[in-house]
Amino acid sequence: MSETTTADAPGSTKLKRGITTILLFFFIVGDTLGAGIYTLVGTMAGDVGGALWVPLGLALVLALLTAGTYAELITKYPHAGGAARFAERAFDKPFVTFLIGFLMLSSGITTSAALANAFAGDYLQELVPGISPIPVTLVFIALLIAVNLRGVRESLIANVGATLIEMTGLIIIIAVAAIVIGGGGGDLSRLTTFSPDVPPLTGAFAATITAFFSFLGFEAAANMAEEVKDPSRSYPRALFGAILTAAVVYMLIALGAAAVVPTEQLATSEGPLLEVIQASGLAFPGWLFAIIALVAIGNGALLFMVMASRATYGLAEAKLLPRAFGAVLSVRRTPWVAILVVGAVTMVMSFIGDVGTLADTTVLLLVLVFISANVSVLVLKKDHVAHKHFSVPRIVPVLALVASIGLLTQQTAQTWLISAGYVVVGSILFLIARLARRRAIQRGTNEPTRAIPLE
Repeated sequence: MSETTTADAPGSTKLKRGITTILLFFFIVGDTLGAGIYTLVGTMAGDVGGALWVPLGLALVLALLTAGTYAELITKYPHAGGAARFAERAFDKPFVTFLIGFLMLSSGITTSAALANAFAGDYLQELVPGISPIPVTLVFIALLIAVNLRGVRESLIANVGATLIEMTGLIIIIAVAAIVIGGGGGDLSRLTTFSPDVPPLTGAFAATITAFFSFLGFEAAANMAEEVKDPSRSYPRALFGAILTAAVVYMLIALGAAAVVPTEQLATSEGPLLEVIQASGLAFPGWLFAIIALVAIGNGALLFMVMASRATYGLAEAKLLPRAFGAVLSVRRTPWVAILVVGAVTMVMSFIGDVGTLADTTVLLLVLVFISANVSVLVLKKDHVAHKHFSVPRIVPVLALVASIGLLTQQTAQTWLISAGYVVVGSILFLIARLARRRAIQRGTNEPTRAIPLE
């Protein structure tokens, strides 16, 4: 693994390297500051009471450790496509490569299902009281499928506007909480009061799993490697800067929400940030913030469905999933089979668990991916490349592995069962694809397929 190839060189790419450090920073910030914080503050409050800063701090440490691993791998192999490609380089085992990629796309499906449930929760109830959540969830996912089929360009254009709206919503919450606390309102003693029903240590670890969901996003940045100017310099700065920026925003929101809203009320709400607006007594229309939150949730669900469908298409093109998943619409050039299957599975998943359970399942799936990345970086330490790259001491991925394993021990039986179901289904599909490939070879028809460029 010590041989350096031309493909490893950061300058060798057909794509234009036009992304600067600043642009990359905002991309990662926009990807990290997503819908999770709009929905999961209440779930964390149920575990740790008003001490929301504790799990957020622990999740930040884990995120920074794993980001160190990604900073080395991305700058060392700026053409690699995320954890699956790193695993391919480190282990050279097709099933391992497939499994990591399948866990990534499974996390996208689970996240979309979680956000679909959140969309039909208290934020929508603020606009349409008494509306039934089940048909709303199904219609919402169907609309995401339609937009995804229309084309990725339309999806990303919608993302730009939605990202600005969701960031505006977070700023509003911080400002409202600051006004209330600055005026002598709120109860700062809640910030050090843990839930009376859960032991502090147990609650902190459980809430850390949920909090970590809100820091996810830097894995997606690996796919931008070929278009970044001087990735060895830009990536570490943008990556760590974006995570720390997100951490500051999350901490301010968590502190404000815990101080302004009674813990019991916060813990039982599916729209916890709306509770901040309502408890503040300020003349800010709750319906307007509900719309902002729904835009944020819808945007996050759309992006994760796009990611999951493209990952499914990519695995089919790599002959790691059955060929049918690689079917593309001739006019729109979108992977229609992958999109429809991902959408259908998302609908099914929305019935399997609530927002908190599905978020925890996403974390479990991605922690397994991060474990693979941390092992990969240790294996690839002996692989030397000709260009300069960011490097972390071995202790960093080791600590990240320890922390990741610690998070896995806190997962519930339900989240493990859901994750095991994904692995079983994925393994069956992998075996079907492998069997079909062997039969094609025996018939002498195993010609290399040409990937149809997606829109």
